[in-house]
Amino acid sequence: MRVIAGSARRLLLKTVEGMDTRPTTDRTKETLFNMLQPRIGDCKFLDLYSGSGAIGIEALSRGASLAVMIEDAPKAVACIRENLERTRLENRAMVMNCDVIAGLRKLEGKKYQFDLVFMDPPYNHGDERMALDYLACSTLITEDTMIVIEASKETDFQWLEDSGYHLIKSKEYKNNKHVFVGRGE
Repeated sequence: MRVIAGSARRLLLKTVEGMDTRPTTDRTKETLFNMLQPRIGDCKFLDLYSGSGAIGIEALSRGASLAVMIEDAPKAVACIRENLERTRLENRAMVMNCDVIAGLRKLEGKKYQFDLVFMDPPYNHGDERMALDYLACSTLITEDTMIVIEASKETDFQWLEDSGYHLIKSKEYKNNKHVFVGRGE
C-alpha cells in the first residue's frame, strides 16, 4: 500500500498484520480521492476507524490542513504513528487511541469543524449508524460537511433520512462501496 498523490506520493505505508483491518486498495483509494479532490485543499479531515491511517495520510499528502484519526486498536495506532513519521506529515495530524464515540466526545467543544469525514467501520455491525447518529447533533460537522462511509455492498442505508442525512451519491466497487452523505436536506 502506498500514498497515491501529493507531497508524500509513492511512499510505502505499513499495514496492520492480521485480519483486524481491511486496508482500502490503492485503486479504490485513487478513485475516492479523485472524487474528493476539489474539497481536499486546506480542509479539516476526520478519519474514523482509521486502521493504518492511509486515508487520513492521503488527505494530508493532497493538501488537507489537518487530519484527526480515531482508532481504538493499539497496534493500528502504532502503525498510524509510524506511517505519519515515514511520510513526515505528523505535524498536521492528531491520532486518538480510543473508541470512535469517545473520540468524538473528546473533540466536541474544542472548536473543530470538519469539512470531510471518512469512516471505514467494521462491516455489517451498524457502527456507521451509531457514528452518524452522534454527528447529527454535533458541532463537529456543518451543513457543508461531506461524510464518506466505506461499507460492504450489502449494507442498507435506507435509514439515512430518518437520521437527518441525505444521500449525495454512492460508488460501488467489486467488494464494497463508498456512500457519500450530507447533513440536512
